[in-house]
Amino acid sequence: MNYDEIAAHRNGRRRFLIGTSALLAAAAVPRAALGSPLPLPLPLPKRTLRKAVGIGMVGEGATVLDKFLLLRDLGFEGVEIDRPAKEPLDDLLAAQERSGVRIHGVVDSVHWGAPLNHSDSTVRKQALAGLEAALRDAKACGAVSVLLVPAVVNAELPYDQAWTRSQAAIRELLGLAAELEVVIAIENVWNQFLLSPLEMAQYIDALDSPWAKCHFDIGNVVNYGWPEQWVRVLGARIAKLHIKDFSRKKRDEQGLWKGFSVELGDGDARYGEVMSALDEVGYSTHPAGRWATAEVAGGDRARLKQVAEQMDRLFAL
Repeated sequence: MNYDEIAAHRNGRRRFLIGTSALLAAAAVPRAALGSPLPLPLPLPKRTLRKAVGIGMVGEGATVLDKFLLLRDLGFEGVEIDRPAKEPLDDLLAAQERSGVRIHGVVDSVHWGAPLNHSDSTVRKQALAGLEAALRDAKACGAVSVLLVPAVVNAELPYDQAWTRSQAAIRELLGLAAELEVVIAIENVWNQFLLSPLEMAQYIDALDSPWAKCHFDIGNVVNYGWPEQWVRVLGARIAKLHIKDFSRKKRDEQGLWKGFSVELGDGDARYGEVMSALDEVGYSTHPAGRWATAEVAGGDRARLKQVAEQMDRLFAL
């Protein structure tokens, strides 16, 4: 079954379920009211997801402006950038202004090399300074979130300290995040930390701020879980989405990281179920339009066009 057939099947199934619910409700109406016409099926909510990519995926274009114009031509509305970085912010701002492609999010560029839970207090200060710089750059370019890997757990960095140290550090900057109106968005990544949706929800709730949410990566979950379950648990805590897929078969046959070597929709992310869950929690149908950013292998115009088409097909499931 191809993408179009899958989409048609999903849409037909959704309409059938809605129509069946209406008929069952009508059957429960007292006989005296049967003269009234049967209620019509409720209209399907319109999906409003906004397509974006990470700037590092754009492999064509001599200048930043060229890259932004290419994305605009392919139907992408936004882009994520890494900050702090050597690249002048002014060039990005000018490209945003001329192209209309929005810098909607910033990725903290220092959180892997200098995690907030590092055993060295000097490194922790560097991590905090990097997050602060990312928040200020996000405000400067109109972005509404900063993606953060909150901690790294390994043999030298214990799990419990990862929780307490990262929470303490993030709390130091929640006031600034509120002032700038930029969300600190905690990502689920392979950092051996926050390994279940319940724990991610607990972590975010413990920060007790509307400026602390989740940047949910759909593909990152597949190795050890089911993305649609995470979506339903996290609900309104989700601030942003990363779009990618993962193949358990490739993982088992070729090695762990090879699981990501699969096109969108060809892995085990179960995007039909994911889209239904996103509908249920209101993310995919939000009136303002929420962001969905591809995080896959990029390339030239032809490759990025392929990614855009794949995203469109997934969002129609």
